[in-house]
Amino acid sequence: MAQENVPSKEHWLSIGEIAHRSGVAASALRFYEDQGLITSRRTAGNQRQYQRNTLRRIAFVQAAQRVGLALSEIKGALDSLPEDRTPTRSDWSRLSKTWRGRLDERISELERLRDDLDSCIGCGCLSLQRCNLYNKADRLAERGPGARILNVGIPGE
Repeated sequence: MAQENVPSKEHWLSIGEIAHRSGVAASALRFYEDQGLITSRRTAGNQRQYQRNTLRRIAFVQAAQRVGLALSEIKGALDSLPEDRTPTRSDWSRLSKTWRGRLDERISELERLRDDLDSCIGCGCLSLQRCNLYNKADRLAERGPGARILNVGIPGE
């Protein structure tokens, strides 16, 4: 009689074990599951269990987040893989090449921020006549005196 191709019991890990081994909080794992990034099965007691290979998917998600990808983009990348397969080194290489431009853009942005930071005193009022971060060329002076930006965003951008 042929055996089913189902992982044996020792290949399934509880949410606590996955959280401990991955360093990701159980609440984040539940969120990842809600977003379709990882999957689990339920025991008779309705407890989540994950296949051991879920650890690799979680590592993939974390690495992609560090690149600056949104979870929806990460899901798209994972969805491009064959069903129920963890990302391989080759997968990561192929997918990460598409993210290279984004990294270069972030690096340039950080370099501009670093280079403009010397004119900022970090007061938070953003009413300086020359704020290279938020008020380059004092464009906010047209809107009147005082702080023009209060957690609302940068007008005109």
